Amino acid sequence: MASKVLDLLYWRDVGTTGLVFTGLVVGLACLFQLSAITILSNLGLGIMAFTLPVCLLYKAMTLVRLSDGSHPFQSYLDEDRTLTDEDTVRIAEQIVLLIATAVTELKRLFFIDSIMDSVKFVVFLYLLTYVGVQDNGLTLLMTGVICAFSLPLLYRLQQKRIDKIAKAIKKLVEKGTELVDLVISLAKPPPAPAPAPSPSPTAKHKQKTK
Repeated sequence: MASKVLDLLYWRDVGTTGLVFTGLVVGLACLFQLSAITILSNLGLGIMAFTLPVCLLYKAMTLVRLSDGSHPFQSYLDEDRTLTDEDTVRIAEQIVLLIATAVTELKRLFFIDSIMDSVKFVVFLYLLTYVGVQDNGLTLLMTGVICAFSLPLLYRLQQKRIDKIAKAIKKLVEKGTELVDLVISLAKPPPAPAPAPSPSPTAKHKQKTK
């Protein structure tokens, strides 16, 4: 499944990727004007408007002895898309693991396990408030689809240049992180001195004898 998704994103099969990309963009664009129920029902009607006449035509050809009576869509009917028990358990485990990882990460960010990570999370949430004012979820979804199909292709065409820019940005972020960590370490109060160890009973007894 993951390999098929990568094949689509990297445009390894231009025809299939173009069809999927166009369908997603057109479908999301239709959602701006119509409801999801209207789009799905019209899509279903469009499919039935093609499959039903074709099936009736094959039936008529069979009656006049122009066809052997084979079903025009038998190859699609014979495809086995059912999930086995192992596949169901594997998918359920992956979903549970993903949810548990997300909950653990959110708990770590909200309850300040790392000050630097929590500060980054606050900045991210603050920027999201501005994004939410300017755009809605559907616009962000369409933007994400366009970026998902465009950025991998752009990276493949300009890989060397993008790698240089990414390395420069990474160094800049590392220097900024080191500077923030240094400021945080300097702002922390020095540790309290450890109390002097009390003399042992044997030492007290020796002092008394002297």
